[in-house]
Amino acid sequence: MNLSQFIPFLPEIFLAVAGFVILLAGIAAGRRGIRALTIAGVAALAVTAVLTWLLGRPAGGPEVILGGMLVLDGFALYFKLVMIVASAITLMMAAGFLERSSYGGGEFVALVLYATLGMMVMASGANLVSLYVGLELMALSQYVLVGYFKLEVKSNEGAVKYFVLGALSSGILLYGISLVYGTLGTLDLGGIRDALGAGVSGNTALGLGIILVGFGMLFKVAAVPFHVWTPDAYEGAPTPVTAFISVGPKAAAFAMFLRLFAGAFAPEIHSWRLVMWMAAALTMIYGNVAALTQNNVKRMLAYSSIAHAGYALIGIVAGSVMGTWALLLYMLVYTFMNLGAFGFVILLETRGYAGEQISDYAGLAKRHPGAAAGMLIFMLALAGIPPTAGFMGKLYLFSAAVEAGYIKLVVIAVIMSAVSLYYYFRIVLEMYFRDGEEDVPAPLARDRWLEAMITLCVVATLVIGVWPAPMVGWARHGLIALGVG
Repeated sequence: MNLSQFIPFLPEIFLAVAGFVILLAGIAAGRRGIRALTIAGVAALAVTAVLTWLLGRPAGGPEVILGGMLVLDGFALYFKLVMIVASAITLMMAAGFLERSSYGGGEFVALVLYATLGMMVMASGANLVSLYVGLELMALSQYVLVGYFKLEVKSNEGAVKYFVLGALSSGILLYGISLVYGTLGTLDLGGIRDALGAGVSGNTALGLGIILVGFGMLFKVAAVPFHVWTPDAYEGAPTPVTAFISVGPKAAAFAMFLRLFAGAFAPEIHSWRLVMWMAAALTMIYGNVAALTQNNVKRMLAYSSIAHAGYALIGIVAGSVMGTWALLLYMLVYTFMNLGAFGFVILLETRGYAGEQISDYAGLAKRHPGAAAGMLIFMLALAGIPPTAGFMGKLYLFSAAVEAGYIKLVVIAVIMSAVSLYYYFRIVLEMYFRDGEEDVPAPLARDRWLEAMITLCVVATLVIGVWPAPMVGWARHGLIALGVG
């Protein structure tokens, strides 16, 4: 293999080295220098983004590197930049939170960088092995991050449940991969697509393998019935970690999902589309209904995340060009509006687990009208109300499903979106119609970095909602590599 093949892989190599250096610096610094370590982590992500932009854009069509393990195309570039942005915002949000805790920041920053590295490999994966390696690097980093507050019972409990169920799902995914390989004799995504396109179908082992791979991916995006880890992991994890795993890894999992099901397995769509239809419908219904009774905001947003995974699955069910780029756009939109919502939970989390109960938001509009307005925008966006980006994201996804003929699925999605208004507006009700005297609301922390990131998320949520054309054009670019453009 020519060493020049590694040049397009320099962004990932740099990120791996930066993560190692920051880890060593964090061990030496202990609890000191958390802000400096955070700045170093964000700077490493910024350099990675620049390198990705410069080296990750092929001159012509998709460019396969490292012996066919990875591919450089517009699809990978899009998801890599989305993931890098999500990771950078997470680090900025977490700095003040970590300073108020009794834990160091070096390991935290390094784990976020390594999770990002795994996500970038998932976005570029052109082989089932490289996809699996990227997935496991991301997942292992997540397990440790969820249990980062090792002296907190909830953090440990969430991490253990996540790890055990994650290991089970990885086993299912790996078994599915082995069945596909045993039938087709190739792990290359292009080779799999060519073999299926040539009429290699009807094999029971192959069909089972594809379904098992689908089950493994449904776990990674927290879709029903593989969602059971989500509420406990979200509630137990430190809130910045919850924010991170709700957006970055979810986007990476959908990138891998699309590589597999909109790309390699697309010729066998008749064998898995019904399964995905049912998963999308059940995920939307269960996620929204279960969220109705939650008083803990992190658990409510966990069930909300499950519901949004159901909305995103609509793009895969549609199986069209529009469905694919609508899903790409939705991942970007969801990143900003969900990170912003969790940002407010972090702002209120100033004493123990304050900021997690809906009653902690009582009277926020009187005490901090700007903060209340920001949270209102995120609740509107998550519910899919115009003029927010959440509305545009759902509009494109639902339109793709209607275009593909899945009217019933869209009806379910619209009804569930209406149901979601109830639990999102419970927080709005507390902020604007409760005085807070009886509920003893949580005080709002002063954290300039966190406030800046929330403001960024507010602006992005509104700008994309009002003027989505640039993001739509970017999402459309590069889908030829998946075979849907």
